[in-house]
Amino acid sequence: MARPRAFDERHVLERAREQFWATGYAGTRMDDIAQATGLGKGSLYGAFGDKGKLFHRVFGDWCTAVVEVAEGRLADGPDAEAWVRLSGYVHLMAENTASDTERRGCLLAKGAAELAQHDPTVAGRSAETMTALLTLLRTEISAAQRHGDIDSAADPERLAALLLTVVRGIEAVGKAGLAPETLRNIADTALAVLPMPEGKKRSATGRGPARENQRGAVTAT
Repeated sequence: MARPRAFDERHVLERAREQFWATGYAGTRMDDIAQATGLGKGSLYGAFGDKGKLFHRVFGDWCTAVVEVAEGRLADGPDAEAWVRLSGYVHLMAENTASDTERRGCLLAKGAAELAQHDPTVAGRSAETMTALLTLLRTEISAAQRHGDIDSAADPERLAALLLTVVRGIEAVGKAGLAPETLRNIADTALAVLPMPEGKKRSATGRGPARENQRGAVTAT
């Protein structure tokens, strides 16, 4: 009979995530993970497998959290509030990046950039996450169209793809050093260019709330 684990799995995964986030996949050794988590390498291998399997676990959990944050902002609610939800989400993504003074960026973007070309698991999980985000944005845009806040003649799939590119691109250019106010202005501009029905003036929504976290210390980017 297997003995119960004498460690907090969630804590270990969080510490492993922080190490991968800080030094990247290639720059992280199992010795580094052991030191960060306080576990011996034998315990790590026994619980999570090799470095690749451990990263897949951490990366998958992060991707799940990214989608959960978007669902919390975009899923469900009346059509009359769809524009507020949509603009709030876009502003939240910009604010999270503006608040990332260490310029660590998003683990999703970093992991995909480093590994997706050669790692089918990372590539597949990245694509699955982007598809989920695209679907959430498209659904919210369609709701805003039904309420008359976005031109019903516009293609919601294309508009969703535009906004997804903007919110993910904000993270990239923010990490490269663009000023926080520039990042916020990008979000404002992206929302402003969404087509409105002829003769209708869109009410101002302001910028989204301050930084939120994914599962504690993880920012929603």
